[in-house]
Amino acid sequence: MRDALKTLFYPFEAELLAMPGQGTRALFIGAEPGFRKPQGFDAKLSLVQGFRPHVLALAAAGHDVAARAEEDGFDVTLVLAGRHRGLNELRVAEAIKRVVPGGLVVVAGGKDDGIASLRKRLGGLLDIEDHLPKYHGTALWFRRNAQAEAAAATLRADNPEMLVEGRFRTAPGMFSFERVDAGSRLLVDNLPADIKGKVADFCAGWGYVAAEVAARAKELKALDLFEADFDALEAARANVPGTPVQPGFHWQDLAKEPVERRYDLVVMNPPFHQDRDADPEIGQRMIKAAAAALKPGGRLFMVANRHLPYQPVLAQAFSSVQEIAVDSAFRVYSAKR
Repeated sequence: MRDALKTLFYPFEAELLAMPGQGTRALFIGAEPGFRKPQGFDAKLSLVQGFRPHVLALAAAGHDVAARAEEDGFDVTLVLAGRHRGLNELRVAEAIKRVVPGGLVVVAGGKDDGIASLRKRLGGLLDIEDHLPKYHGTALWFRRNAQAEAAAATLRADNPEMLVEGRFRTAPGMFSFERVDAGSRLLVDNLPADIKGKVADFCAGWGYVAAEVAARAKELKALDLFEADFDALEAARANVPGTPVQPGFHWQDLAKEPVERRYDLVVMNPPFHQDRDADPEIGQRMIKAAAAALKPGGRLFMVANRHLPYQPVLAQAFSSVQEIAVDSAFRVYSAKR
């Protein structure tokens, strides 16, 4: 587990905060796999996490996990900060909403999560009860009161949903939520004119590529979107039109959860980071998943950062591979099953 998880629970271990005992309820927003509750932390713990690989790992460890918070009235809410400033602020606002009046909100993150700027931001909106640096990060805490409720309203107002290019609804925390990603645009600009049959968009994000496929392909029989980020997939439901076919939306970890349907064509812009660490194996696993999901003779069109070593796995998984576009940052590949 990363250090920030240990930082989050440390104020309880250090006895600066009382352990929530049996009969109390705690909500953990942004929960990640590997955390360990301190001895004596006996509250019933509900987890919120929208990233499918984390959800599968947490569920496998026996935790109660949901993509979004579903209940109110928690005695304690915990917030694990991540790398997206706006998402961190929205998570804090959610934590304030879900805890009982007078209830405790604990927020923690590492230095690379921007916890120092988050602490400064919150300190300008409400009275932070205390903070504690530990494990290369900081935990801070405060109580829900009228001031905190006003702060939550400010945090939500300062991080609204966005409308990209006048038609795509997005929100902070999603990949490229402020603009169409340049790689995705290059992919769309190089898609073939003869798209038809059953099509899947792997790593679909908030739906830009799938929406363009739906707009251009007049002979679609199916259009399925696969995405690991729950909120992005929910945005895609609003962004991808229901013509010429009604799209299917699948919250799925393509590296671990097999695709049951077989397709004539797959499009994708796969991620290559896990948190902040570059991991080309993510894209390599997506390529293998795409090959497995295609019918014999089916085609893959994918875009990737030009420095990533995808040619060998493409050549191994497909009968033919072509580089059909390249610019200063990206390459677009066409591959045939």
